[in-house]
Amino acid sequence: MTIVNAVVQGIFLGAFYAVLACGLSIMFGVMRVINLAHGDIAVLGAYVVFVIVQSTGMSPLVAFVVALPVMILLGYVLQLTVLERSLKSGILTPLLATFGLSIVIQNLLLISFSPDVRSLGGNAGAITTSSWQVTGGLSVSALGMVILVMAVLLFGALQLFLSSTRAGWMMRATAEDADAAELVGIDSRGVYARATALAVAIAALGGLFLAIRSVFDPVSGPTQLIFAFEAVVIGGMGSLWGTLLGGLALGVAQTLGAHINPEYSALTGHLLFLAVLIVRFGGGRLSLRMAR
Repeated sequence: MTIVNAVVQGIFLGAFYAVLACGLSIMFGVMRVINLAHGDIAVLGAYVVFVIVQSTGMSPLVAFVVALPVMILLGYVLQLTVLERSLKSGILTPLLATFGLSIVIQNLLLISFSPDVRSLGGNAGAITTSSWQVTGGLSVSALGMVILVMAVLLFGALQLFLSSTRAGWMMRATAEDADAAELVGIDSRGVYARATALAVAIAALGGLFLAIRSVFDPVSGPTQLIFAFEAVVIGGMGSLWGTLLGGLALGVAQTLGAHINPEYSALTGHLLFLAVLIVRFGGGRLSLRMAR
């Protein structure tokens, strides 16, 4: 694999990481919550799509549209039952609450589906195996291109939503100062619920891509959380476009590491993450911002 090919494949991989990390970035940007159950929610979304596909024979993309209202409702319920109460109890409590939620989701999935690995790659048609060969041995994956296009459209739509709609303005105002937003008539409780619902829905999209491009099982969530968290930190905590760039950087770092030695794939991504922590946060404060 040439270096150029490694970079291209890394961009496709990074687009997947960016989609996976987007919901995590939204929750942190709006509520200052690091959701430790984010990866497990993505895997839960993959299982919901898997059940619909197995029951109806739909394609995974159509099944995701059917599953989307379920995940949005789950986000609302999660905020109004678990996160809302934990947010009132300090910084540590939401971490503990989402950690507990992660364990609950994993165990429920283990009970319901067994530890067997699953995949939706065989149900997605030719898109999982199709590719275009470009001059110089460069291979462009159809699935990778779809994920990249979806990632750009997703972040573009979120930017438009946050900057051009009343609901987006309310979300940004609440992210800046929830108490001040309450004084001008914004219901921060409703904003938090909508933000969580949006984050869970996007996490489910990441779970769909995970299920199509590879395999998953009930305990796949923590690994996905690590990659999503690294993408968020590399791009800048709470920055949407930064999350996209952070995901791309992480993906390219991993594929370049694999180009040197397959064993270095995850290591190079972790080293990039640590380097960003040292350079950006070594002596300063975290940058808390939504899309500007």
